[in-house]
Amino acid sequence: MSQETREAILLRPKLSRTEQGARFFFLACAFVALGQMVLIMLFLLGEAGGLFKTANFFDFLFSTEWYPTYEPPEFGAAALIVGSLAVTFFSSLLAAPIGLGLAVFLACLAGKSREWIKPAVELMAGVPSVVLGFLGLVVLAPFMVDVLGLPTGLNVLNASLILALMAIPSIASLGEDALSATPRQIQDASYALGATRWETIWRVTMPASMSGLSTAVILGLGRALGETLVVLMVAGGAAQIPGSLFDSVRPLTATLAAEMGETAIGSPHYHALFALGVVLFFLTLGFNLLAHYLGQKWRSR
Repeated sequence: MSQETREAILLRPKLSRTEQGARFFFLACAFVALGQMVLIMLFLLGEAGGLFKTANFFDFLFSTEWYPTYEPPEFGAAALIVGSLAVTFFSSLLAAPIGLGLAVFLACLAGKSREWIKPAVELMAGVPSVVLGFLGLVVLAPFMVDVLGLPTGLNVLNASLILALMAIPSIASLGEDALSATPRQIQDASYALGATRWETIWRVTMPASMSGLSTAVILGLGRALGETLVVLMVAGGAAQIPGSLFDSVRPLTATLAAEMGETAIGSPHYHALFALGVVLFFLTLGFNLLAHYLGQKWRSR
């Protein structure tokens, strides 16, 4: 141990009993949360393992055929995974720029109107997903059929628009918090050097808040990836790889919600659904790890 480390330990203030108790409590909460995640993962892996006693893992992951009621049944997750990623990707193209633009407006441009716009945005984030799914089912789907001449309005485009509507408030709220936390001194320094308001926002405020903004986008899209009711109601329910925005798809979450309640416990179909749950778990985990990585990367700059 170096001399500097020993001095730092000696100079560290001694914690009171209350502070030690609080530290222990929060540490216990962290371990409980971590333990829950590990137990969920082990449970999913344990239930999904029954499928791979009779099926090949790579066939399950890369096959596009999902026919669980056939004899013999076919369990291919590729079309379901692509369906989930497709609606998430296209919703991100709309939600990310609008959500970040709204965050910039609230943090830097809104003025007194922020006092009622910000609560309205946060209230919109609390709208139940079934309400938005109903909106896509009875309003947006018939509109697409009538205006675009589609055979069905339940498709990738419909699901992406509704998921974007869900993600925008989350991205805007988290992004606005990140922008508002930017030190006022660096903005004042930019103005003192002759920069305009837009130059300050674009070249100073946003780069300084990039870790929070990237985290807001990733977490907002992670919510879209894990959404169930919206894609169950408006994505169309066809287990296929889409060739365009107007094709129907069946994401992972919709498949789990639609089939789990009618599946015999212990059957191959039952274990296949848990295998889908494992795939969805790791996709969502990947989104969260990506958010953490981007946040750490931008903070270190």
